Amino acid sequence: MTDIKIEDKWQKKWQKSKLFQSNPDNREKIFLTVAYPYPSGAMHVGHGRTYTVPDVYARFKRMQGYNVLFPMAWHVTGAPVIGIAKRIKRRDPWTLDIYQNVHKVPEEELNKFTDPHYIVKYFSEEYHDVMTHMGYSIDWRREFTTIDPHYQKFITWQFAKLNQKGLVRRGAHPVKYCPDDENPVGDHDLLEGEGVAINELTLIKFKMGETYLVAATFRPETLFGATNLWLNPDEEYVKIKNNGEEWIVSKKACDNLLNQKTGLEMVGEVDAPELIGQHVENPVTGEKHIILPASFVDPAYATGVVYSVPAHAPADYIALTDLKNDSETLEKYGIKEEVENIQPIGLITLKGFGQHPAVEMIEQIGVKSQQDPKLKEATNEMYKLEHAKGVMDEHVTGFSGLRVPEARDAIKETLLEEGKGDIMHEFAEKPVICRCGTECVVKILDNQWFLKYSDEEWTQTAQDTLSHMKTIPAEIRPNFEYYLNWLHDWACARRIGLGTPLPWDPQWLIEPLSDSTIYMSYYAIATHLKNIDPEELDEEFFDHIFLDKPTTKTNIPAGMKEEFNYWYPLDWRLSAKDLVGNHLSFHIFHHSAIYPEEKRPRGVVVFGMGLLEGNKMSSSKGNIILLEDAIKIHGADVVRLFLMSSAEPWQDFDWREKEVIGTKKRLEWFSGFAAMVDELHGSQIQLCDCTEAPAVDKAINAWMISQVNQRVRDATQALEGFQTRKALQEALFLFKKDIDHYLHRVDLELKSGDGREEIVSVLAYVLGIWIRLMAPFTPHACEELWNRHGGEGFVSEAPWPEFNPDLINEKVHKGEEIIQGLVDDIREIKKITKSQAEKIHIYLAPEWKWEVFDIALKVGKPDMGSIMGQAIKANVHDDKKELAGFAQKIAREMTRINYVGWLDENQLLENSQNFLSRETGAEVIIHPEPDYDPQNKARNALPYKPAIYLE
Repeated sequence: MTDIKIEDKWQKKWQKSKLFQSNPDNREKIFLTVAYPYPSGAMHVGHGRTYTVPDVYARFKRMQGYNVLFPMAWHVTGAPVIGIAKRIKRRDPWTLDIYQNVHKVPEEELNKFTDPHYIVKYFSEEYHDVMTHMGYSIDWRREFTTIDPHYQKFITWQFAKLNQKGLVRRGAHPVKYCPDDENPVGDHDLLEGEGVAINELTLIKFKMGETYLVAATFRPETLFGATNLWLNPDEEYVKIKNNGEEWIVSKKACDNLLNQKTGLEMVGEVDAPELIGQHVENPVTGEKHIILPASFVDPAYATGVVYSVPAHAPADYIALTDLKNDSETLEKYGIKEEVENIQPIGLITLKGFGQHPAVEMIEQIGVKSQQDPKLKEATNEMYKLEHAKGVMDEHVTGFSGLRVPEARDAIKETLLEEGKGDIMHEFAEKPVICRCGTECVVKILDNQWFLKYSDEEWTQTAQDTLSHMKTIPAEIRPNFEYYLNWLHDWACARRIGLGTPLPWDPQWLIEPLSDSTIYMSYYAIATHLKNIDPEELDEEFFDHIFLDKPTTKTNIPAGMKEEFNYWYPLDWRLSAKDLVGNHLSFHIFHHSAIYPEEKRPRGVVVFGMGLLEGNKMSSSKGNIILLEDAIKIHGADVVRLFLMSSAEPWQDFDWREKEVIGTKKRLEWFSGFAAMVDELHGSQIQLCDCTEAPAVDKAINAWMISQVNQRVRDATQALEGFQTRKALQEALFLFKKDIDHYLHRVDLELKSGDGREEIVSVLAYVLGIWIRLMAPFTPHACEELWNRHGGEGFVSEAPWPEFNPDLINEKVHKGEEIIQGLVDDIREIKKITKSQAEKIHIYLAPEWKWEVFDIALKVGKPDMGSIMGQAIKANVHDDKKELAGFAQKIAREMTRINYVGWLDENQLLENSQNFLSRETGAEVIIHPEPDYDPQNKARNALPYKPAIYLE
């Protein structure tokens, strides 16, 4: 259990009963959404984790009595499917292989994939089916795509509002750009390079005769410490003309610069080896620097020219050291003497370091060569420290005493003003590849439309919204604060793709991330829009629904505005952690701009990434398991159980087939437990008769009831914070451990029939709670068990089990600890003494020792003098010497044990006598008084820790 037929049965029953169709009523609501998928490929197990987390939470809150809305839609805006359709049309072998063998699209369907709309239709239908097979509690009435005419009217309204508020501008800006599509691209448009930032670099013009050798840097303040320049003599370099100046850069850099600067032209090639040994002039110091060869210089990055600052850049110091030891290269270029004379030039004071911090950092981290992977760590650490704590030295004319970030900005400004520098942009990481297969470049676009996320007032409003939101996990909050403060203006429109035209400039289409910021609002009213002509959905219509403005319209469906007001604000938004810097921050910005404070989002949960057998999941690399296949092999409940138990949502999870199979065995045990209880009962348990905890006499039965309530308490608390793994630890793995222990403890009673009725009533109570506790995780198995055992209605709607604090009994737990401690101690003694004892004598602590423990508890700290004084005053024991020794011992003991007060150990042990005998293989004799004590063991007896004598 569960098999596919059972899962299919319950999915049909849920659908027929409209169980998950959520309408406003008088209950408290929970509205949660997860990022809708872009259906350009089949759903894999990574997607399964993304959508199972909100489903588990939705089911949990529904059982708690909330009115829960969990909707779903399809994000089809943008160029990705256009690129896919192009590649299918030209029969690109790689694309055909991915879609046939990874996404498993039949040949006859694949032939239709030349139409991007058909790709969207095919995969959104497949997603819908797979989500249904996973048992998701989605209100499918609210389903839409982002190119539906009604939705496009909603997006038109949203952008009109932003434009009216002055939050959209036109101008030039660096963007990721596909040269083949001639279009800006967003993360959703990429095969590789999602989330890669665009960095700004300062170009430094080093004069060399009538030309300039142009280097790029993040740190223009280090120019005062430059000793030489590096270029790669094995690569191609060219001369380009820029505003009358001739620049030398790598040929690959020229392609980048052509996309960023107007009026550039290539005027000729340069013999790179001929440049080695020549000299250039530093634009700020006037010093002459030699050009040196370096294979580490990447011609495709920035300009393909680097200036060297060995005192502050670990990579430069190591490269210089390696070159000094490379006699063959030094001889080849005739640069031996000059290179040997190069010494680092310090220019930044950093507390804890000397004049050349990079040299010390290399020694600290133990970097051996340019190939050492620790070199990157040394570089990052050095730059981070100097940025945070570095101050410019006195000899840095004009900038001495400035903190490094201040000097960086000031020197950059000076270089630009004096025409000695320029700006270019570059990807933080490469490659960045469009879904059409083309490598992207950074392009400066003119006349592009931007959302003004840099606007200070808008940023402050977004920060205020964030301050009232819950963030899960809590430690992600600083990331949001950072991105909200530092987001640049965002290119919000594209020339090609699917999407909504920009209302005031329809030649542009609103790009995918920009049309996916407040769409949760649309879910709230989607059921009302089906029968309205989209042309009627104008600004007045949406202003009335969403902003409560008056209207003269008579075509607005009754209850539509009330429904929006019922569901909004959104309670929880769930999405991937790599979208904090764009989608999730945009979500906060747009809600803050359009809605009043009381309608802004309340919480956000971020997800980690998915791994497959330790490697990152990637559809483009074929490293995925299709969710549909996983369901067919294992069943939806097993897949759900594994996905929720392997890691917390914000942690990366790893799909490992062996562990999935192990999870299946856990579910089978859970299902088998119900059959075992029925067998013990002699007939099928009727859960409607077992809703309350039974009254019990035996401590072990009270222990089981206490454990159940403790597990319910802890699982509930975990689920409130989306800790699905911790919740499952409590609800399944530790719960199973408790039951295993309980069944072992009561095995003799069940076989003898003594106390059997009480045990079975406890197990029936446990079963009813356990089925409900597991229902959010494994809904199909739980529906089947609930139904078989006479549960009322669907378990999906049954009341979530509430823990009873009165049934969580510390003394009962302590009593069971004592029993288990005795068993362990006896086994250990037998092992050490190699004894085959026939009798085991157990001595209980006398009353006066309990009284001293009570005194120690009141004292509250291990204070022997105070404990002794109060014990003498209370006259708890005649033998003062023995009392003193015990007080000394107890002062230590009280810090170790959790003392919960007096227990009737005699009764406890008598009830467990048969169990102790079975576990130890000997007759167990309990001595409340030391009536037989040949080795004087009784004097060692403590409360909670009886003394033992083996005979």
